[in-house]
Amino acid sequence: MSPRRPGHLAGAFTAAASTGCAALWLVLAGPAVAAEPHFPITAEQRDTAREVAAAGVPLSALAPNAPATHTVQRGDTLWDISKLFLVSPWRWPELWGMNMDEIHNPHLIYPGQVLVLERLGDRARLRVGQSDAGDGLGTVKLSPHVRSSVLDNGAIASIPLNLIGPFLNEAVVFNDNELESAPRIVATQEGRVMVSRGETAYVRGDLHGAHDFRLFREPKPLVDPLTHELLGYEARYVGSAEFVRAGSEGADGGPVVPATFRISSTRLEANIGDRLSPVPQSDLTAYVPHAPKAPVDGRVISVYGDALTAGQNQIVAINRGKRDGMERGNVLALWRAGLPAIDSTGAKKQAMLLPDERDGLLFVFSVFDRVSYALILTVKDPVHAGDRFTQP
Repeated sequence: MSPRRPGHLAGAFTAAASTGCAALWLVLAGPAVAAEPHFPITAEQRDTAREVAAAGVPLSALAPNAPATHTVQRGDTLWDISKLFLVSPWRWPELWGMNMDEIHNPHLIYPGQVLVLERLGDRARLRVGQSDAGDGLGTVKLSPHVRSSVLDNGAIASIPLNLIGPFLNEAVVFNDNELESAPRIVATQEGRVMVSRGETAYVRGDLHGAHDFRLFREPKPLVDPLTHELLGYEARYVGSAEFVRAGSEGADGGPVVPATFRISSTRLEANIGDRLSPVPQSDLTAYVPHAPKAPVDGRVISVYGDALTAGQNQIVAINRGKRDGMERGNVLALWRAGLPAIDSTGAKKQAMLLPDERDGLLFVFSVFDRVSYALILTVKDPVHAGDRFTQP
């Protein structure tokens, strides 16, 4: 049976791997696609999914006000629906009573589907009910703070795509200061100091056959707050530019003629000296929100952009990357550092340091060699460079 049919839960979730903790599948689409994407499911994932679906979750894992039913609405996201039912949203498949024979693609969920929470003894699980037209189940409508549009294939997004979509190409860490040798803007149309969208810029440097480029400025070093090790360079994103026609480097005594580019989008007005980096191939990936496979203890390096602190739905750079086992989809716990205090209850006052307090959640969406970028899913207090994170 096709997962596109509205009476069935075409999935959204599958099981996590070796940690024993299951995880929801997160579909992040860069450019929207008309055809339904195919995401393979391993035998291990199917076995784990069946096991946890049959067992369900203990009642203590349910959110305090978990509803009896929920009808999926346009604008819902999978993460917010998970929070509606569970204390730990990434444990969704443990709750979901999956029917693997009917649900061939457990990666997608559609508006109109009804989710029914069943409590059986000391366990609970979720099943798919009939559509909300005349079924008498009632509807609990979720109204998340940030809404996300439905994907072109009809499925809802797992988190609001607008929150991280722009950063998939904009937030980039270079392992060394390679932008120093990258193609660069050497002149602008009619001698202008700055150029905006739709205007012309002239570029010199080896384009390596690419036609679509990102523009960057002022690479800044990212330094580990603990070890002071240089982890890479984060360049300030300016915009994008499209190749128009080739130039020449003055062979046989002729003049140097720079290549012609059109500025296609801007965050900042482009300047002479801005560097070009090819736009990577579009990445339509299934993310699996899950705890790291091994314990992790790291620090926030910086807040992306010009702000000194960050809140919910903002982006931070962290000092763990591929070499540390960090993966796309890792969910991390944020901690607020314990404050100094004085114990004045005894005969003599004594200095103390209060314990760290859990403060929020991070979602890792882009991983480089020694640095990753993460979205702040929830947080109570402003996040600063140097704040600690661990496994959730």
